[in-house]
Amino acid sequence: MNNLKLKTLLLTILALQLGVTFADSGGERITVTVRGKGPDVLLIPGLTCSSAVWDATAKQLENHYRLHLIQVAGFAGSPARANVQGAVLQLTVDAIDLYIKTNQLKAPKIIGHSLGGLAGMLLAVQHPEDVGKLLVVDSLPFFGVLTGAKDATAAQPQAAAMRDYMLTETQEAYVQDERQFLPSLVKSPDGRKVAIGWAIASDKSVVARALYEDMTTDLRPELPKIKMPVTVLYPWAASSGFPHAATDKLYQENFASLPNKTLVCIEDSFHFIMLDQPEKFAAQVDTFLK
Repeated sequence: MNNLKLKTLLLTILALQLGVTFADSGGERITVTVRGKGPDVLLIPGLTCSSAVWDATAKQLENHYRLHLIQVAGFAGSPARANVQGAVLQLTVDAIDLYIKTNQLKAPKIIGHSLGGLAGMLLAVQHPEDVGKLLVVDSLPFFGVLTGAKDATAAQPQAAAMRDYMLTETQEAYVQDERQFLPSLVKSPDGRKVAIGWAIASDKSVVARALYEDMTTDLRPELPKIKMPVTVLYPWAASSGFPHAATDKLYQENFASLPNKTLVCIEDSFHFIMLDQPEKFAAQVDTFLK
């Protein structure tokens, strides 16, 4: 028995003796903070984000649910660890699957934002036994559609160019880019400040590689495999300049083959719905969980 397996076994025995649940870290890809008691709910943040993006949701739910707040290694100042090189998204999904199975969680409900929403969809496709219900917060099954790509192959050149630019730019240039870009994703001034802080504290190499995977993953052909209930929240704001009808059509068309879905538009919000419209978001989370 190697040292890692021995350590896991000893910690599990200790946890059982103390009457608590031992939460495996998912290897070197994720760390997990557990709060509350009750049915299990996993919350997965998006690209560059801290698990603190779920703070208000955790306060809302912790008296009734056991929450598993996931932090992806390399985002928001967390050490990159095993994400220092190679793939990020798929190995994060693998780590979440390991965490669920190690802790014997029975089809927990999953809430994922942005890249975390895509991770939730991947988990539902690859490990349907891991997911009881899924709440996707502004994520598409194929991000590349926003750049005009028809499929993953067509998205690769632009995705690779963006990845390589981010990998080679200076840290100062990366910080400046994030400061300019994040206001298009967060409408709330206070929310914008914290989201920018998370982004500039992130390891830009991890961000670059995760972004490439996000842009080149096309789950649309796999959506019919997701049989559990899925709620998709998506935003719209008049100030975005994008017509409401066109926004509705974008999500309706891209999730068309998802069998058991509920699509809900949250108005007067940008991408970070939980920061821009916290009360509306809280109400949708309650509806989803009940």
